[in-house]
Amino acid sequence: MKRSALNRIVDTLAFIGFVLVASTGVLLRYLLPPGSGRLQGIGTGHQAAERPITLLWGLTRHAWGEVHVWVAFGLMVVLAVHLGLHWQWVVCAIRGRPREGSGSRVALGVVGLAILLAISVAPFLSPTARVPRAQRGGAARTPPSALPMESRPAQGHGAMTLRELASITGVPVTTLVEQLGLPRHVSPDERLARVRRLYGVTIEDIRRVVAAYNK
Repeated sequence: MKRSALNRIVDTLAFIGFVLVASTGVLLRYLLPPGSGRLQGIGTGHQAAERPITLLWGLTRHAWGEVHVWVAFGLMVVLAVHLGLHWQWVVCAIRGRPREGSGSRVALGVVGLAILLAISVAPFLSPTARVPRAQRGGAARTPPSALPMESRPAQGHGAMTLRELASITGVPVTTLVEQLGLPRHVSPDERLARVRRLYGVTIEDIRRVVAAYNK
C-alpha cells in the first residue's frame, strides 16, 4: 500500500474516532446523565424492580460508557500510528534548519514530550484511596434502604436533585413535577432545597407523593 493511501486511511479513522468520542461524551453528559439508572444495583424496598432506568438504543449509561472508553482507546492507537507515519516530519519540525540554538530546541521538545507522557501515565501509576464522602466536602449519605422512612434523603434531603429523588424512589420526574404542582420547565437537576424555597413545596408534600406512587 502506498504511503499516501495509508495516510488517508489513518486520517479518516482518526476523524471518525474523534467524532465518536465527542458524541458519546455529550450523550453521557446530557442524554444519560448520572442517575439514569442501570440494570444492576437497583436497590431494595417496595417496587425496587419497577424503578425506571433510561435506555438509548437498548443500552444503559454504563454500556454507553464502555463504548466511549473503547472508542477512546481506538483513537489513541490510530493517533499513535499517525504520529509514527509522520515522525520524520516531527523531528524535522523540532530541529529546524541547522543553526545556533537548534540543539536547545530539540532538548526543549524532548523535555516537553517527556512531561506530557509523565502526566498521561501518572494516574495509572498512582494508588487509589477510599475515604468517607463527608471528607470530600459533602454530607455523608446512608443508603436509603438502611434508613427509617422518616429520615430517608429520598423524601426531602435538600442537597438531592429531582432526578436523584426519582432514581431512588422510582417516581418519574414528570410525576413529581405534576403531583407537586411545579412548573413544567423545572429542570430535573434542580435541588429539593431550591424547589421548596421557590415553590413552597414541603417535605411532607414530597413524602405524600412518594407514598402515593408506591402504594
